[in-house]
Amino acid sequence: MLKIDNISFAYDTLPVLKNISFTIEKGQHIALIGASGCGKSTLLKVIYGLLDLDQGELSWNGNKILGPLFNLVPGEENMKYLSQGFELQSYRSVAENIGQYLSNFEPELKQGRVNELLEIVEMASFADTKVENLSGGQKQRVALAKALAKRPELLLLDEPFGNIDNFRRSSLRRNLFRYLKRNKITSITATHDKTDILSFADQTIVIRQGEVLTKENTITLYKNPPDYYIASLFGEVNKIKLSSISALDDTGDILVYPHEIKVHPDAKNKARVKKAYFNGNYYLIEAVLDNSLIFFNHHSKLMAREMIGVTVADEIIEKRKRI
Repeated sequence: MLKIDNISFAYDTLPVLKNISFTIEKGQHIALIGASGCGKSTLLKVIYGLLDLDQGELSWNGNKILGPLFNLVPGEENMKYLSQGFELQSYRSVAENIGQYLSNFEPELKQGRVNELLEIVEMASFADTKVENLSGGQKQRVALAKALAKRPELLLLDEPFGNIDNFRRSSLRRNLFRYLKRNKITSITATHDKTDILSFADQTIVIRQGEVLTKENTITLYKNPPDYYIASLFGEVNKIKLSSISALDDTGDILVYPHEIKVHPDAKNKARVKKAYFNGNYYLIEAVLDNSLIFFNHHSKLMAREMIGVTVADEIIEKRKRI
């Protein structure tokens, strides 16, 4: 279990983390989300033991995690932290980088382990290639394999798929989280990509300006976002006046994702189309509803200035009308 108890941290006098507390159970996969500069990367560094706290304490399985003031070599041995800097040796091959910290006493076991990790990150054909000859995305995949090499108990990932091509990102995510679940490795992933969050995170921690706003089951948080900031971290979201979308005599607002707004010819609420953006299997429609801009998904292109009826399901309105 990772236990974080009332920790705070500042660079010089600038507070970055403020009174943060939460626990994570063994084997859980946690998404860490928030706007850029909110403290996600700093929190991962604190957990790994790269920074000294101003107050509070944290522990992994009952053992305190201490920073560089207490450790000659900062960083916890049973954890791995994958930063955005990769930290690879460019003059060595991919296989040599991955196996750098594995024992040489049993070369066959070491080679088997390296081969397993090469398959997970889909880099088997580059085993003998020097890192200096790789692209940024390939280096990121090698760094991920290297972080997994000694089977850490806790894996800390900072934007782990940011440099990887879209066509490979999905399969790499599946390979990685399948491996983590199979080996009961706990993970915390700081990310801006909602696919990292929705598909693989058991729980999500939301940070704003150095403070934890919530720690909640990922699906529950997505379906019932408590405010606009949190909802917006999952992608496009509309904040709509209740009176614009329902017959309720209410001055409040509701949060509605684009896929939750439906076009219906008989709907009393009319929106004027401004623009249609092609997104593959649907169009994202930009429109004006009651003098406010909204976005919704539609199966076909709608023409600018067209007036269309829009609705939101009653259960969604009922669930979110107090936001």
